[in-house]
Amino acid sequence: MQAKGNEAFAAKRFDEAVSYFTQAIDVDPMNHVYYSNRSASYASLKQYEKALEDAELCIALAPEWPKAFSRKGAALHGLGRLDEAKEVYQAGLKHDPENALLKEGLKSVESSGRASSNPGKSMFDDPSMMAKIATDPRTRELLQQPDFVAMMSEIQKDPNAISKYLQDPRMMKALSVMMGIDLSAQPAGNTEEPPPPAEDKMEEDAAPAPEPEMSEEEKKEKTDKEKAQEEKARGNELYKQRKFEDAILHYNQAMELDKKDISYLTNRSAVYFEMGEYDKCIEDCDKAVELGRELRADYKLIARAMTRKGNALVKKGDLAEALTVYDKSLMEHRNADTLKRLQEVEKQLKDAEEKAYINPAVATEEKEKGNACFKEQKYPDAVAHYTEAIKRLGPTGEDLHKVYSNRAACYTKLGAFYEALKDANKCIELEPTFVKGYIRKGLVQFFMKEFDKAMETYQEGLKIEPSNQELQEGVRKSMFEINKASRGELSPEELKQRQDHALADPEIQSILTDPVMRQVLNDFQEDPKAAQQHAKDPGVMAKLQKLVNAGLVQMR
Repeated sequence: MQAKGNEAFAAKRFDEAVSYFTQAIDVDPMNHVYYSNRSASYASLKQYEKALEDAELCIALAPEWPKAFSRKGAALHGLGRLDEAKEVYQAGLKHDPENALLKEGLKSVESSGRASSNPGKSMFDDPSMMAKIATDPRTRELLQQPDFVAMMSEIQKDPNAISKYLQDPRMMKALSVMMGIDLSAQPAGNTEEPPPPAEDKMEEDAAPAPEPEMSEEEKKEKTDKEKAQEEKARGNELYKQRKFEDAILHYNQAMELDKKDISYLTNRSAVYFEMGEYDKCIEDCDKAVELGRELRADYKLIARAMTRKGNALVKKGDLAEALTVYDKSLMEHRNADTLKRLQEVEKQLKDAEEKAYINPAVATEEKEKGNACFKEQKYPDAVAHYTEAIKRLGPTGEDLHKVYSNRAACYTKLGAFYEALKDANKCIELEPTFVKGYIRKGLVQFFMKEFDKAMETYQEGLKIEPSNQELQEGVRKSMFEINKASRGELSPEELKQRQDHALADPEIQSILTDPVMRQVLNDFQEDPKAAQQHAKDPGVMAKLQKLVNAGLVQMR
């Protein structure tokens, strides 16, 4: 659906694009890209309110994605809310200062702000200007006249040039079409014709069209509605003052006067929510939804009632039902706040499910099964058992670090080094004094040919247990591999491979791009005296040693 939507958008079939992106959202409502694309489609249709809603949902799902801010800025620009659009573009640039789309959007908003003081300029800057002239029967044929096209192009570049062409009747026709008013009634060039007498105008104003007569029932309904709104306003004031009981009385009175407005029910439900009377809140929300459907009320009001019901269910601890209600609310109207609440409930349910799954006894059984499979060299089966043991122990389970260590060993045997490294790091994070974690990590780094990092890991382990033979052997082997380059034991291909691998390391990149270190390297080549001073700095020498270990620098 996304591909079809993109194709329709490229072909400027924007209604069709909206339909495709909507279908994509129905399948995957958490994909921020679909909202971004539909926002762009709505903006192309000049439906800027809908474009803004989708842009806000996009930001809620991907709060650091620059294009989401670009979409929102464009929608606000289309709505004429230039100050807000400018703020949004600037907020997006904080995440990506070099983003060309955001920069261009900000520039366009600032240009529009300056152009607003010159309405004539804005009119001639309108890209649809020539389209209006081409589609209107009064001016269509003018575009076949080269001098007219040249005249319009000149005015587009310099709106002040229009004064030269006001005597041209073709210009008056074009202005009539562009401004949507008939200027033909005014003789061209006769700018000093007196206006009609004031009394004539006043006479026209003095005879307004008579208002239709209202029946007594209609008059009463109108009066009751006005009174209901007054009661609602009083209730709102009391709600803000946290005088909840008094607010309820006014909302009740409003409902007696006007039974065709669900906002009184939703406002009363808000009061019950603040009072902690969640069952009454839910009851009012259900009534509001039911009445809203009967009255064909605004879908946003119905969605708001559903969201409030979901909030009350969360307070009651009924997360599963709250999730269902939030989902229904989003089907009525996709609101960023409701979407955020749904995501929070999903996380709470997931956490609760994981907590309920914890069983230390089963975890012990799975760990033992994993150990047996490891001994039999059934490493994939061992990984499965250790994974189940991790789930059963939970994030704070006893001896969890040992299970991660065991699974790291399995991954290493399978050659899945990145997974092994991740487990070894988790093991060390959970229990920094567990020496086997350093052994696992060092071995993985050794196999990944990151010999300098492996040596550092082994040395960290030796600080905890200096006499550990596996760690000592790891240091010896790592040092042997590191020194192969200086001994000339590496082939040109092996040396290049080691250097390329090192250059991909962010830490090595940082050292090489550091101006201080670049000067240090230069001094070691050309200024022995300065090099001696550098050698006294432990920090400099540590970085230099990393470059030596990586095979990028040789010390003689």
